[in-house]
Amino acid sequence: MTKPRINTMKELSVAIGISRPTLARYFEDPSSVRPTTAAKIQVALSKVDYVYNFLATRQNRKSTGIIGVIIPHYKDLFFASLLDTIEDTARDAGFTIITQSSQGDPAIEAQAVGKLRSMTVDGAIITALGFASDIAAFSAASQDFPLVFADSRPSTEIAGADFVGTDNDQSIGAIVQYLCRTGKPPVFLGMPRLNSNAQEREVAYRSYAHKLGFEPHLIKGDDSAASWRFEEYSFNLLDRYFSLGRYTDVTILCANDRLAIGAMRAANKHGLFANHLGQAGGFRIAGHDDYSMAEYVNPTLTTVAQNVDLIGQQAVRLLVDRIRGGRQAGPVNMRLEGALKIRNSTRA
Repeated sequence: MTKPRINTMKELSVAIGISRPTLARYFEDPSSVRPTTAAKIQVALSKVDYVYNFLATRQNRKSTGIIGVIIPHYKDLFFASLLDTIEDTARDAGFTIITQSSQGDPAIEAQAVGKLRSMTVDGAIITALGFASDIAAFSAASQDFPLVFADSRPSTEIAGADFVGTDNDQSIGAIVQYLCRTGKPPVFLGMPRLNSNAQEREVAYRSYAHKLGFEPHLIKGDDSAASWRFEEYSFNLLDRYFSLGRYTDVTILCANDRLAIGAMRAANKHGLFANHLGQAGGFRIAGHDDYSMAEYVNPTLTTVAQNVDLIGQQAVRLLVDRIRGGRQAGPVNMRLEGALKIRNSTRA
């Protein structure tokens, strides 16, 4: 049997005999009305076809209770984990999040920022694409609501915007020093320059190479093949080099674990781990991020763990402070330390 369609809260109020203010309180928080009233509303709602218009009820309010989030890709497990923490923390703070993916495209990122402005969100957390990002779009949004950049930031500082991410100098320094203590100094496989982390990690590698007294060496990649498909990029690059007999007895530090996973597939194809594991000075690979697959690849991957949960939690807390006006100080630049995770890929 088809339920009668109800289109507005006014119609619903008449249909089920509950006042609009009471219905509004119920939809905001069922515990805000008496239990008997809540039960009556639930029974009545089960008999009609009505969808509460969350956005429409917030259009004329001072606060919409909505936080916008923009990440580069849903498929990347790091961003999925970050988003999960942001959503949990925002919910605990009484906010609802609306998430969009930029799909690694600066034009889509700018469009996503524009959509958040049109929704009059209370604030936004953005994992910026970085060098290619539309700075004007960010600057315009920052006039409407507070911004917090999480994990990566634009190439140009946005006035008043906060940042929470990993201290790449500390984290890269920790793994470079470990690799130098335990074997040959590493060569570096950098990320395609798609966000701020790519440059920061390369700069940190070069810096620690000079501090520790070895010559930095970057594995040259194909800029035309640069994309967010990091595993494919590094596999194709190193498969080609290994086929030529290059980099087959070195330590390779990859700028992120997805690059390392692609590199390890190429190394396994060429039998490099089988030939060198257990030998002093043998072939080794290390990464950065502690990607969820890092301890399940073969061999298990030595890396540096980013504190993803804390990045997400602090991003929400900074933003909520801005929204609620509890902190009027200048922009915050919060850098969190990484933790070394030693596994089999560097135990030569």
